[in-house]
Amino acid sequence: MTVAIPPSDTAGSPDDRHAPRASADDAPAIAPAPDGDGFWVEPGAAEDAAAVPGEPEVAEAVASDAREFGVYARTGGWAFALKVARSVRPGGQPAGGTPKVSAKRFAELAGCSAERIMRYYKAWDKAADDGLVPHFEILVPGQDIELPDSDVWLSYYTARSSASSERGTAIAAVAEAEGIRPTKALEVAENPTALRAAILADPSTARTARAALLDRLREDPVLQTELARDVARTEALKKAVATESRAADRIGYVRQIAENGQVKTPAGQTIDAPAELRAEAERHLSLIDELDDGEEAGQWAAEAYDTVKELVVRAVEADPELRRQERRTKFYGSLQRATKVFEELTLDDTDDLDDLYDDDMLQRLEQLRTAIGTCIAALRRAAPEQP
Repeated sequence: MTVAIPPSDTAGSPDDRHAPRASADDAPAIAPAPDGDGFWVEPGAAEDAAAVPGEPEVAEAVASDAREFGVYARTGGWAFALKVARSVRPGGQPAGGTPKVSAKRFAELAGCSAERIMRYYKAWDKAADDGLVPHFEILVPGQDIELPDSDVWLSYYTARSSASSERGTAIAAVAEAEGIRPTKALEVAENPTALRAAILADPSTARTARAALLDRLREDPVLQTELARDVARTEALKKAVATESRAADRIGYVRQIAENGQVKTPAGQTIDAPAELRAEAERHLSLIDELDDGEEAGQWAAEAYDTVKELVVRAVEADPELRRQERRTKFYGSLQRATKVFEELTLDDTDDLDDLYDDDMLQRLEQLRTAIGTCIAALRRAAPEQP
């Protein structure tokens, strides 16, 4: 069935009649058609422009635009979806016996793509299944009905074809959870170059992207590995990570004292922190916790660490028993490390030592033997007498 749209005094030039109208929120532009069998008309198109006392007469074209704008402001995309629903025949329905046309033919008359028309078609179909609007079969061209509120429209309409894919569905779901329109998130996902430009140009966007990336890292092991590899291969990032790790370790040391009341001595003993030490750790920790996200914590961490370290040394020196135990722990730790290193020397095959001989090597071993003998003698003198 061929649908012809004859010229009218409000339709403009022949080219204009088939050109799409601009509308909000990706709405399709529908060329107006006059009254007649099998054709729909714009709501209120036949009404005269309302005259306002003291105001010049309004041109019908202007008044028509204003009325159409008002309809869209109240109903959003429903106003355009109705035009599709009452003028496009459902799939599989034969052309004979109905003035409705196919989505493709309707798109040609509207001057837009059939894909766009079908997005409105599908939105109406979903709303009809929910009982929000009548089904296509009930509607006839030109019929007006009471439309749902504009706020409901976005719950049914998908402005981008990518939203129907598995990837698009996931993006739309997260967007709704974040309280934004899915169309916005889908647009960003379809334009990675634009996203890159925004991150490079705007520090605020970069910080938002960083936060989102960190959230994703927690559940994406592959991305974790890729990012770790990128960091390891970038010298500047390696240095930054090392600096931040050192600061984090120092803050962790102070936090352990403040929150658990325990501290490790330089020799590695874990002891209960004195009240003065714990209070000082809490003070420094509160200052660090009050820093904004963008503030550098490294200097504060170093100051806190150095302060509590000095207090730990004082606490050890002030307690004779603790001081003795600290010295013993330190000495024993050094002995264990020296033993492990010496045991790694391969002395099983004495015949091979001929190739290894060096005067300096022999002298160092003799000095080591002397030092070990001195330590053994001192420890024997300090040993308690056997009964």
